[in-house]
Amino acid sequence: MARGGASFAKEELARVLSHYELGVIQCIDRLIIGNRRAAKLIIVSERGRFLLKRRPKGSDDAHRVALSHSVQMYLARSGLPVPLLIPRRDEDNTVLSLEGHIYELFEFIDGERYDGSSPATTDAGQQLARLHIELATFSSDWKPPQASFHDSTTVRRHLRTLASQKTGSESKIQLRQIGEELTTLYNASSTRVNELGFDSWPEQLVHGDWHPGNMLFKDGKVRAVLDFDSIKLSPSVTDLANGMLQISIVGGRPNPADWPGYLDQAKLVQFLSGYRGLQTIEQNRLNSLPDLMIETMIAEAVLPIAATGFFGNLSGPGFLKMIKRKCQWIDHNRTTLTKAIHD
Repeated sequence: MARGGASFAKEELARVLSHYELGVIQCIDRLIIGNRRAAKLIIVSERGRFLLKRRPKGSDDAHRVALSHSVQMYLARSGLPVPLLIPRRDEDNTVLSLEGHIYELFEFIDGERYDGSSPATTDAGQQLARLHIELATFSSDWKPPQASFHDSTTVRRHLRTLASQKTGSESKIQLRQIGEELTTLYNASSTRVNELGFDSWPEQLVHGDWHPGNMLFKDGKVRAVLDFDSIKLSPSVTDLANGMLQISIVGGRPNPADWPGYLDQAKLVQFLSGYRGLQTIEQNRLNSLPDLMIETMIAEAVLPIAATGFFGNLSGPGFLKMIKRKCQWIDHNRTTLTKAIHD
């Protein structure tokens, strides 16, 4: 087994595999991508290739997992590119719980990472529209969480945590200053979105984390949509705004302090065009997209940084400065962006 990240013990793996009808096992390989706290293996047997996953602590709530599985199976039956979940041999259930851990077995899908091409960008938008269309009529015995990054008391609480850093190291002082500036941007965007009628927009189940890293591609098409751990009830435009942001982020250098302040407007418009090819969006919701992108960008960054001072292994102040530059770019270019969004 390769080093680094979570792994399976031999006895544990034997117990888990005994619950599935896989036939003769031919090969087992470690897969180290995504969350390194989630142990993952590629299982090759006479019946095909499979991905075995042990959920890490914090992502193993049985209710959320059951909801996630019901959504994925529903979407697979509807023809969306979602990896099939493999049921256990002893009962018609795709969730396996053993000794305090939750395990999942999926069909393994070969695919490529997002290459930034126009066809892949457009299809990513189209697949999000398909998902929203299908989930608009989805119902389940498992109640989904109701949450949004928009006008969020949780986001504001974390922004206050940043802004309350009154003394201490230079890093804390920088966090205070940036926290105050981001609070101003966040509040202004929340107000504008509310004025457009957000509270009257219907909620439905959404993916909650639509970005290129949660998709596999082949020949410019989405082969698989991954990671349904963030599904929730929210107006579908929040999912769209997050997808537009994630597809258009410009980074590429190790230090976010060196990332440019702009977004890739061409990709943003291509993604939206793919979505609108299948799903109609009324004018006020289109107008809300720049501000919803500002809100989601701030929300995603401040929660971990307020808790730890870091975003992953990146310096909190440096990362938030980059976030501020990109939010300001959206704010300063909202007229141009809004025109491009409507064209």
